[in-house]
Amino acid sequence: MVICVSGGAGYIGSHMVKCLQENGLDAIVIDNLSNGHRSSVDETVPFYQGDVRDRIFLESVFSQHAIQAVIHFAADSLVGESVFEPIKYYQNNVVGALTLLDVMRQFEIKSLIFSSTAATYGEPVSIPILESDPTFPTSPYGESKLVVEKLLKWSDVAYGIKSVILRYFNVAGAHPSGLIGEDHQPETHLIPLILKVALKKAPAIKIYGDDYATPDGTCIRDYIHVMDLAQAHVLALLNLLKTHQSATYNLGNGEGFSVKEVIETARKVTQCPIETQVVARRSGDPSILLASSDKAIRELGWNPQYNRLETIIQSAWAFQQSHPDGFLD
Repeated sequence: MVICVSGGAGYIGSHMVKCLQENGLDAIVIDNLSNGHRSSVDETVPFYQGDVRDRIFLESVFSQHAIQAVIHFAADSLVGESVFEPIKYYQNNVVGALTLLDVMRQFEIKSLIFSSTAATYGEPVSIPILESDPTFPTSPYGESKLVVEKLLKWSDVAYGIKSVILRYFNVAGAHPSGLIGEDHQPETHLIPLILKVALKKAPAIKIYGDDYATPDGTCIRDYIHVMDLAQAHVLALLNLLKTHQSATYNLGNGEGFSVKEVIETARKVTQCPIETQVVARRSGDPSILLASSDKAIRELGWNPQYNRLETIIQSAWAFQQSHPDGFLD
């Protein structure tokens, strides 16, 4: 069984490839390396550098392998940037998915796992968020992902391409080996930014708003370990291949932590003072995002192994210490 991982050199994608290998599944990777790192993917894994919007490139890759399913990560994913660059997000996220699906249709590949996001919900109507809750994105990023979700629905109806949509929350942590982890340029995610302060590579961590309607005034998020996330993708894939039924699942920890709580936990893990700086809110940031993952646990048999915030930060810290300047490519 050959699984194509688009965006497989990115943070989540590289951990997905590692997880597929650990589960005895063969992967190939396509990535344009705009956000990914070639060295994050094992040299034994077939790697093709190119863009999912490039139909000729995709046709060339797909013609070389008997691909049974695609796990699609390739996308831009910064909420704040999307507010100021909406065309970029529709171009990369929506057009990329359109091209990929059309080539899948051409090669009669009928199974897709789609990396979606909690940003599709916007400001939640209730906590924890259920898969059946309304979707009203508050950013072009969330909207672009929701457009693809709707495209997947109609691709199922028209072409029989079955998909599992995985809406996840704040992904963090690193592989237990410490060999791969989170390295974005520029970095925008909270935990690695906090750890850069601990490494003395930044003077302080910015807190974007401390006047939200939460106990300590800072945003509350649901943090999920990247390897728990990857394992959920494997389970979703195996279930899709078995049942041939499309589905949507939330993936989260089920417990929310505020920005200030994450910072304090990082101080305990690193044993380093971490300075903070409160600045203005960012556009498109809901105050609370907290998932109910009961459906994935019940239907997929998902059993997260790294669900303590301290454990998540410890694994991220191990990677940051061994890669203080990130990947070298």
